[in-house]
Amino acid sequence: MPLMTAKAASARRWRGLPLDGLLVLCGVTLDVLVTHGSWGGPTVPVWLAAVFTLLAGLPLGFVRRLPAAAAVHLAVLLVACDQLGAYTTNTVQILLPISVGVLARTRGWRWTGPVAVLACAATAVNLADPGLALTENTWFYSVGLIAFPVLIGRYLRGRERTRLEDPAPLLDLLLAGGGVAFAVLGTWPTWDSGRPPVWAVGLGVMLAGLALGIVRLMPGAVLLLESAVLLVADQYVPRTGNSLQLLALVALGVFSSRVSWLWVAAGYCLTCGVTAIVIVDDPSDVTLFRVIALMAMVSAPVAIGRYVRARQAEDWQASELEAERSRAGRLAERERIAREVHDIVAHHVGAMVLRASAAQYAGATGPAAEALTDIRNTGHQVLEDLRGLLAVLRDPGSEVLIVADPEDVMRDAVSRMTAAGLRVDLRLSPEAARAPLVVRASAARIVQEGLTNVLKHAGPGAEAKITVEAGAGALTVEVRNGPGSSPAGGLPSHGHGIAGMRERARALGGRLSAGPAGSGGWRLIASLPLPAGPVDSAPAQECRWSVGRLT
Repeated sequence: MPLMTAKAASARRWRGLPLDGLLVLCGVTLDVLVTHGSWGGPTVPVWLAAVFTLLAGLPLGFVRRLPAAAAVHLAVLLVACDQLGAYTTNTVQILLPISVGVLARTRGWRWTGPVAVLACAATAVNLADPGLALTENTWFYSVGLIAFPVLIGRYLRGRERTRLEDPAPLLDLLLAGGGVAFAVLGTWPTWDSGRPPVWAVGLGVMLAGLALGIVRLMPGAVLLLESAVLLVADQYVPRTGNSLQLLALVALGVFSSRVSWLWVAAGYCLTCGVTAIVIVDDPSDVTLFRVIALMAMVSAPVAIGRYVRARQAEDWQASELEAERSRAGRLAERERIAREVHDIVAHHVGAMVLRASAAQYAGATGPAAEALTDIRNTGHQVLEDLRGLLAVLRDPGSEVLIVADPEDVMRDAVSRMTAAGLRVDLRLSPEAARAPLVVRASAARIVQEGLTNVLKHAGPGAEAKITVEAGAGALTVEVRNGPGSSPAGGLPSHGHGIAGMRERARALGGRLSAGPAGSGGWRLIASLPLPAGPVDSAPAQECRWSVGRLT
């Protein structure tokens, strides 16, 4: 077993290595795309550029496991590259906010806070002009570039804690990776064609691609983000807008598969407007054919999204139908089993009642006659209960169910256990008598089974105290007993008593626990929820039933 555990731990450690290697490759490739024009020049030899490229890309291999170390390394490297005038500065400035965002998503504020401050300082050094003091705008952009990914990371961390189901993280990872790859490969030759610095354009492109990783979680927010990136790109780096258009269309398709037609129409109009701004350079180029073509292009992801939504609805309906059929099959099987149990138990109990009656007519007297009378009456009650339960199983929708009063059932159980040698004290609070019938019936059955367990395991002579009271939105049943004064009688036990009581409590949304109590006894307590508001306003008095007498 320890060897298997060690192997499993080793497998978990090595499982993520291919992904870490892929991240390193992506980081190195990004720096090569950004800095390839400066390689081999008089100021930057090829070997030195390769060293800077490796220093920028290698930290991505540790960003999942050691995000704080990766972010600190990139912050220090950013300052060093800025002082040396290396072109790798642009790459590091793109990767630093991403690593800080990963840190905020996977770690607490104890690590995120100090590393974010260090990253802000390194970004400020990079943005400030050499030899000039840091201006107010420099600090604003330095803090904003780091604070934004930190806020996103913390938000995603909070969402992960509240989710109950696994949202297919591999698919989100593939969407994010595909979005980044498409955005970077489609726009990197034009990163230096606009007014913003290369790192700013690259960071915006990376943000637009990474946003697809949360498009299934927040499709509306991602659609707004992609639209904003498109507008900014068209304004400052026009040649990148066309390549980023596909990301907005993907976001629109996912958005269409998650919302109603009203919101689909709003998203469609937004995407059509943004696409028109990006594509149309001269108003004189607008023709009817181009307008129809643009609307048809934007309609394609909407149609795909609605088709996916319809298929999901069909699958859900099919699963619900299958579940309903399964439930119907289980109910039919339970009814069949109930009939068989009824036939078997009714046969043996009926035979027992007939023999007890025959013994009475044969002239039994004294304690034997009392025992035979009790056996006959108990058998009749068992048969009536079996018939009533079988009627309910045959017609679950029936509202008419003739059952004994739960309080009478509990008092009867106390009387029988007292006759068997237990000393029982039953206390019923006035509020308990106003609880719903189904709750009181379950409480009565729990009391019955609890007393039976006391007789089985503690034996005659044991003292049992039963308390049934209502309060704090629940009906509480407590069965507490001390050690028996005589050994248990060896009554048969099938071992399902507590499990059956716990299942009965769980069926009503309650809970049941049992365990040893002080002085060698046993304590069983059940809590059965009550509906909000009073069920019955009829007055009731506290009832106490002790050793077969009502006091």
